[in-house]
Amino acid sequence: MRTAFIGLGVMGYPMAGYLAKSGQDVVVYNRTSSKAEEWRGKFSGSSAATPAEAAKGADIVFTCVGNDDDVREVILGEQGALAGMSAGSILVDHTTASAKLARELDAVAEEKGIGFLDAPLSGGQAGAENGQLTIMVGGDNNVFERARPVMGCYAKAITLIGPAGHGQMAKMVNQICIAGVVQGVAEGLHFAKKSDLDVAKVIEAISKGAAQSWQMDNRWQTMVNGEFEFGFAVDWMRKDLAIALAEAKENGATLEMTELVDRFYEEVQELGGKRWDTSSLIARLQE
Repeated sequence: MRTAFIGLGVMGYPMAGYLAKSGQDVVVYNRTSSKAEEWRGKFSGSSAATPAEAAKGADIVFTCVGNDDDVREVILGEQGALAGMSAGSILVDHTTASAKLARELDAVAEEKGIGFLDAPLSGGQAGAENGQLTIMVGGDNNVFERARPVMGCYAKAITLIGPAGHGQMAKMVNQICIAGVVQGVAEGLHFAKKSDLDVAKVIEAISKGAAQSWQMDNRWQTMVNGEFEFGFAVDWMRKDLAIALAEAKENGATLEMTELVDRFYEEVQELGGKRWDTSSLIARLQE
């Protein structure tokens, strides 16, 4: 199968690599062309000068870029992916973007006879590098079933949530939940240190019960040590939370905790933590 992958950031670079290693015929595009050339030197595939050129003749085109504006540029622009795609092909957007944009892209793609899936990711850079991503998908079931085996090259779990836009809204739920869990772990660890408890023993005890979480298992030690130069950046988390908060204004959901944690992340940014991992919420609590 011929595939195109547009956007070779910390997520897209290894994802496109897994496609190539699985035997797919991969064409990549990246706005910084040197990144595409670097990818070509590491994996089997080719690069293109524009998204439209990358998408020409592709059975499936994947995009994974920064935000709504970036998605519009690489998909809907004059040299965007849709300009090069043919009827019967599939467009899969892995960007975390708005549900409104997903529905817009679905409508435009349908007019051209192209299938569309909004398919945001969970698992972060480590999940992308290890081929262990979780994907939440919105779109038509028939299109989903055609694309699922290919997405399986870099994902461990792929779930069709509902029609176009539902993948993005599921990702919003994911980020809302993560924000609350990280803040809870941060406050718990802060309390333990203030109480002169043996934090390692506390974690050993409570991580076997109802308090257990991925964040606790994988981040407690680096949080206690003040190590944040890795993982999913605070800037990215705030972008995602802004999308969720905007959607909540539309659907009437009450996101009091999410609003509060978003303000806490703003404080972390002011501490110089724009690129710190999301677990850096504890930094604002430390003396």
